[in-house]
Amino acid sequence: MAEKFLMPKLSPTMEEGQISRWVKNEGDSFEANETLAEVDTDKATMEMTALHGGTLLKILKDAGDTAALGEAIAITGNKGEDISAILSEIGTAKPSATANGNGKSEEAPVAMATPSVAAPAIPQSEIRIPQSDGRMLVSPIAARMAAENGLDLKAISGSGPNGRIIKRDIEQALAGGGTAAAKAAAPSFTPSTVVGASAFREEPTSQMRRVIASRLAESIGPIPTFYLTREIEMDNVLSLRKAINASLSDDQKVSVNDILVKAVAMALQKHPFVNASYQDRSIRFYEQADIGVAVAIDEGLITPVVRGANLKGFVEIGAEVRSLAARARDKKLQPEEYTGATFSISNLGMFGIKEFTAIINPPEAGILAVGAATETPVVRDGQIVVRSIMNITMSCDHRVIDGATGAKFLDTLTKMLEQPAMMLA
Repeated sequence: MAEKFLMPKLSPTMEEGQISRWVKNEGDSFEANETLAEVDTDKATMEMTALHGGTLLKILKDAGDTAALGEAIAITGNKGEDISAILSEIGTAKPSATANGNGKSEEAPVAMATPSVAAPAIPQSEIRIPQSDGRMLVSPIAARMAAENGLDLKAISGSGPNGRIIKRDIEQALAGGGTAAAKAAAPSFTPSTVVGASAFREEPTSQMRRVIASRLAESIGPIPTFYLTREIEMDNVLSLRKAINASLSDDQKVSVNDILVKAVAMALQKHPFVNASYQDRSIRFYEQADIGVAVAIDEGLITPVVRGANLKGFVEIGAEVRSLAARARDKKLQPEEYTGATFSISNLGMFGIKEFTAIINPPEAGILAVGAATETPVVRDGQIVVRSIMNITMSCDHRVIDGATGAKFLDTLTKMLEQPAMMLA
């Protein structure tokens, strides 16, 4: 039976998508879960796959066209099937702001979506650039590509609807002599055996816990937050890092943050209430430590996730963090790579910040704010000595983490960093 193929929601913040290319052509048959098209969203380029087999009878949105969520972009069905009724229905519907001549109706998506490795789009609507003789229509991804490669949009002819400049126009301009900055490939690494987000168990919350959560939320805010700060001597971590990096190539060297990610993951295994989230009538305890590592990008902050960090070594964590951070800055992360952390770390030490507080990323119960390790005079055994001191502050969701629980977690983390061998205990 012929039916409309609708634009699905391919990322948490997506409001519309731009067809990057059709993998199948009109008249082509396809199987269930086979990719029909690639779509640029605000986060990445995603593949759209069919829920069941059939034939691509009609393409309603060409490459470069933009469609709102739930808008018809194609018609699928059996080969040779009459689609005149659907075309008539679409023709009488109110056109979208970016329609290419065919009015489109808005319904719930029926397609599946999986990540693609193509370049992502930027989170903006169609861009209209004022010109002396009118307005130039430019798709968001085309505008970004032109800016990145120093191309003058006024010298490019648009092949999209109404002369709109789209991705393929920029690609053709680059192929004809436009300059593109070469980008170094992200370092490769052997994937961990951990696949997907951590498994979890849930335990019913007690009435007392629910009352405490309700009262704290009413008095403080949606997430009743408190903060715990510790000073940590980092001399042994710095010595460990130096020893590890002595035997590694430049592209494999680990950072202090990589060691910190491992230590936090190991400490979380010993304190399940910190590696948990509040679910109103239950508390969700995660079996593995999926650590979100905050990365600054032009549009703000994104937190790629190192899955199962408690099962990985320093070198693998370092390589994975570099790869995730590089793709975050290039907007090539897929949704599952920046959602679903069980705990997060925000490190501003590289910017010279000594101490700060970070905002919890719901539904996580905590986040660790990490400052710079600086040489500081301290008293040890009655003597003044110089130690590399780092301040850390944990923001805690009081519905899950009590003061003593958070303090014990930080005590465990401190011991692991001051004596790294404790990570193996």
